[in-house]
Amino acid sequence: MIPLLLVRHGKTEWNLEKRIQGRRDIPLSDIGRKTLEGVRIPARFRAFNWVSSPLKRAEETALLLGAEAPHIEPRIIEMDWGDWDGKTLSELRALYGEEMRQNEAKGLHMQPPAGESPAMVQERLRPWLMELSEPTIAVTHKGIIRALKSLAYNWDMTEKAPVPFDWSCVHLFKVDPSGRIFPDCVNIPLETS
Repeated sequence: MIPLLLVRHGKTEWNLEKRIQGRRDIPLSDIGRKTLEGVRIPARFRAFNWVSSPLKRAEETALLLGAEAPHIEPRIIEMDWGDWDGKTLSELRALYGEEMRQNEAKGLHMQPPAGESPAMVQERLRPWLMELSEPTIAVTHKGIIRALKSLAYNWDMTEKAPVPFDWSCVHLFKVDPSGRIFPDCVNIPLETS
């Protein structure tokens, strides 16, 4: 079993405004950078191989947390939110009404117009999981971590998550040679450096 430590990037201005940013290449905000100053990945994981989404906010988070040169992995880029990019959930619910409610109720198969569903994200992640061969830290996005969480907990996303995640923490999973992912230890705090 290969250990996989999942890390969500630090906050951007759009995170602070609760806007869906998807694949928009928005950098960390000053608040996001300040929050990451003086913290590091827990010592027991520091020898792991580092990979990052290609988006600036993830790569910058990796560097601030102690990565020297993270490998850029295109398959862990954020979910494509299509036409919903730049909007808040409340704006989408007001705009689409019942259509939005029905789409959200689909859980794994919820799909923004011109975007990806979480199930589609899982399909693009499976080959990457199968290729993991060494302990890895992946600095990525909430949509990616939720898709992996769904696989690990057999959660169809139609109800509340079976285990709450603290997004300021890191989350350890194990991956078997067939690419199946299992929870190990979630909500591990970062350490002060």
